[in-house]
Amino acid sequence: MAARNRMPPWHEKILLANGREVLVRPIRPEDAVPLRAAFVLLEPDEVRQRFLHPMKELGAEQAERLTHPDPRREFALVAAEPLPPGEALVGAVARIAIDDNGRDAEFAILVSHYVNGMGLGRHLMRRLVRWAKGRKVLRIYGEVLESNLPMQALAASLGFQREYSGDPGMIRMVLELPPPKPKLPPPLPGMAAASR
Repeated sequence: MAARNRMPPWHEKILLANGREVLVRPIRPEDAVPLRAAFVLLEPDEVRQRFLHPMKELGAEQAERLTHPDPRREFALVAAEPLPPGEALVGAVARIAIDDNGRDAEFAILVSHYVNGMGLGRHLMRRLVRWAKGRKVLRIYGEVLESNLPMQALAASLGFQREYSGDPGMIRMVLELPPPKPKLPPPLPGMAAASR
């Protein structure tokens, strides 16, 4: 049996192109302190592309909110060192939140330059899409800076389309998901015999 099969849901180990192993798993409350500590290691452009404005630190309240997603409508994954939550350095965070209408969901991904360009963003985005499909979401979108060409290219390669955002300097990347197939009722007794 593969080690991955023994792991809890949404957990998997990934070997990156640089030879490092990361654990992709749901975010945990214990990740708040490492996230705040690692925030200062991010380059200003990384912060601006994810948070859309300059920030020098991730505040305690923001970290608390990020690490306590509402399980009914939010999902967040991290790619971290294979250490216990609270001790592991987090290299990437991916989050999706279902809008109040229940049909649309907004995504956000931040991949640190330490692990950028190794397919981690693509992997995390696919996991967000999978989670959204399981929640019967019909449309996934994310606001991306016009200058963030790598994120636009990644989203486009996964089927996202560009839309006008309404905000100057922003592009909205949108993925339309097929509606869930309705479950057919079981055949009435005698129907199978009559159809032969």
